[in-house]
Amino acid sequence: MDNLKEIQGKMAHDPHYVFSYCKPRRQVWVPGPVIVGAGPSGLAAAACLKEQGVPSVVIERSNCIASLWQLKTYDRLRLHLPKRFCELPLMPFPEDFPTYPDKQQFVDYLEAYAKRFGINPVFDSSVERAEYDESIGMWRVKSVGMKGEEVEYVCGWLVVATGENAEAVVPEIEGMEEFSGEVKHTSEYKSGSVYKGKKVLVVGCGNSGMEVCLDLCNHNAKPSLVVRDAVHVLPRDMLGKSTFGLSMWLLKWLPVRLVDRFLLFVSWVILGNTARFGLDRPMLGPLELKNISGKTPVLDVGALAKIESGDIKIYPGIQQIRDHSVHFFNGKTENFDAIILATGYKSNVPSWLKEKEMFSEKDGYPRRPFPNGWKGAYGLYAVGFTKRGLLGASADAKRIAEDISKCWKVESNHLITTTKRSLLLQP
Repeated sequence: MDNLKEIQGKMAHDPHYVFSYCKPRRQVWVPGPVIVGAGPSGLAAAACLKEQGVPSVVIERSNCIASLWQLKTYDRLRLHLPKRFCELPLMPFPEDFPTYPDKQQFVDYLEAYAKRFGINPVFDSSVERAEYDESIGMWRVKSVGMKGEEVEYVCGWLVVATGENAEAVVPEIEGMEEFSGEVKHTSEYKSGSVYKGKKVLVVGCGNSGMEVCLDLCNHNAKPSLVVRDAVHVLPRDMLGKSTFGLSMWLLKWLPVRLVDRFLLFVSWVILGNTARFGLDRPMLGPLELKNISGKTPVLDVGALAKIESGDIKIYPGIQQIRDHSVHFFNGKTENFDAIILATGYKSNVPSWLKEKEMFSEKDGYPRRPFPNGWKGAYGLYAVGFTKRGLLGASADAKRIAEDISKCWKVESNHLITTTKRSLLLQP
């Protein structure tokens, strides 16, 4: 602890002081929190901390902020919810942005956000291990750069902001390695223009799967969609308002199940019975299902009309794949030129965070559900794991900043008092 106090004293005058024990890797003392991940969640946490007067270091494995949005999303992507439900704390979207900003507009907003709050992440640095060191009461965060250089950050607070979409989920399907056509995850898909005239099978019927199918149709491809489970499809807007906004307003006055009944009735009036297209609805309503499982309903932006017209074909689960042919559980077999996996993403926290109390080793999410999953022990925090999108991430970012700032102010006052006493004792 004496060595640690010496380092803290040096850090009071030089926040970028670099020190080394006896290990070959470079070690950096961080006076504030280390935030792992420079996506929207990490940016929100850093901005809220900055507003509270707390400095932080943001570590990002990619070469840019919001790498999922910039590098791993398709061209036609827009926010699925109105912009007022997607803005980060302390800075709204520009007024001239449309209700549903497109991909580039959202990225521009995030870039402006980082610039406004002076957030400059350490890019191209992948965190391989983070562990609490009880001997010094600090977190040790080991990162590796593009050229293999190792840096170990030592800090009192660790904010996990790698989120729910850190790694692509690639399902195991019998014979997929034998498929002679192209197989790619939606994280690699950009546009349907390269699939003109081709038969493409999209696996997964969430918002991404539906939108990719629509994009393929718009580029004169021939898409089919695998729908294994029941799914709620709702119109993106109803009664002149966004479906999400209307839902939030109704929930102020009515219980979830009653709001669900209303949403399903209006959806039936607008869309008809989706079961006739092979899209059976779950037993639970869309909002209740979202609260329990985190499964988001599909907000339709035109794909359902293409399904109704036959431009998008619906198939059940895949039994096996052979060469160009795909065998389905309903006994049908069809040939395809390409397969696109719209099978989502998962957390990668268990692969690098050596902690078993706050995060589940099974799915990489906080064990305690929203709104109580943002704080763990020994200065460990989580942002972006609420299964409630940017609204949930923003709420957690505010809580984290307020909590850390209380400790920060106490420690800062203690440091000031100690410094004054040492000066008074000098001859």
